[in-house]
Amino acid sequence: MNTTSEAAVHGHVEEGWGKVADTFRANFEGDPGEVGAACCVYVGGRPVVDLWGGVADSQTGRPWNEDTIVEVASTTKGATAICAHLLAQRGELDLDAPVVDYWPEFGANGKEEIPVRWLLSHQAGLPVVDGPLTFDEACAWDPVIRALEAQKPLWQPGTEHVYHSVTFGYLIGELVRRISGKSLGTFFADEVAGPLGLSAWIGLPEEQEGKAAKIDYAAPFTLEEMTEGMIEVTGLDADTVTAWINAVWGEDSVQARAGMLGGALDYTSGYHTTRAWRAAEFPSGNMLTDARSIARMYAATVSDVDGMRLLQPATVAQAIEVQTDKTRMNGLPPELKVPADRSFYMSLGFWRSCPPMPLIGPKSFGHPGSGGSIGFADPDAGVGFGYVMNLWSFRTGEPRASSLADAVKACLD
Repeated sequence: MNTTSEAAVHGHVEEGWGKVADTFRANFEGDPGEVGAACCVYVGGRPVVDLWGGVADSQTGRPWNEDTIVEVASTTKGATAICAHLLAQRGELDLDAPVVDYWPEFGANGKEEIPVRWLLSHQAGLPVVDGPLTFDEACAWDPVIRALEAQKPLWQPGTEHVYHSVTFGYLIGELVRRISGKSLGTFFADEVAGPLGLSAWIGLPEEQEGKAAKIDYAAPFTLEEMTEGMIEVTGLDADTVTAWINAVWGEDSVQARAGMLGGALDYTSGYHTTRAWRAAEFPSGNMLTDARSIARMYAATVSDVDGMRLLQPATVAQAIEVQTDKTRMNGLPPELKVPADRSFYMSLGFWRSCPPMPLIGPKSFGHPGSGGSIGFADPDAGVGFGYVMNLWSFRTGEPRASSLADAVKACLD
């Protein structure tokens, strides 16, 4: 096993995996270059790449150390989905049962027949909470749950889909709480992070605050640049991509409102930099962790890791069956043809092969996070992959993660 410490990069790389290390270093020289980052790859239940480098705080120059953690946004959703599938594997959660079997109050206002699988696959019609809700209410959990119980679906559930940016975490988290008696963050700690020895928290303990990296932001991309990026990664024509962006991501669209959670999450307020945000449980987006823990967690879904396996093959096969190829994306005009595998190819809580996910095989599954982080597994190759960084960039088909995944694939080949 080789040790690398060239420039700002440190860690371990096994023989035959140097291309991943080269790519990781190159990302620091890219545009935009990394500030601080980490990448880890497991194969067959053991780490073959474990790298970190740069600085955790660009203002103070604090280095990115082996134990640095960082917020990973929607990469959190993969951990949340794993919790749900653990319950399904144990026979405690039936993915085809109505949600009301576990959460009776959920059935109000036309939601009584929604099955669990529609929550996991973003087809329940509940991406937006009418509100108004405050940030304190969002942190308190129950006010959001009461609002979702009363909410009327925006479409006939099961007929359309759109990304439930924030509500996904509350919907799955409340199911887990109703079944296990534990909050999602506690269940994750007890059933996943603790047994595997992960440095990962959904609801960060105060004593871990000193390990957290400070988030920086790359220059925002224009609508024209976003359009060009989507054309490149989807292979669709310019007219289709432009119409898709305007319909689904426009200023007043459902997708644009989904991230606001009824006004509770106004990004301009700076809530995401507060101790209150990190301490609360937002199972859609506020896990703090490192690349090593993400890779180890996903590795344990497809192989034994130090004698522990989270999900059995039959559970994985069920979890990764694509669902959104059967319904249409909410907001798309009827005449607009956007293939599911180029837009929102979602299984039961996990992205599959489509532009936001730089995967390595036809059965790869995982979840990306806003800004560029990602975690995924591949059952065929026995791979668990994790990448985190503190320079958030919002380019389509984030090239830093994609280049690392391409390097992993090259090393496997």
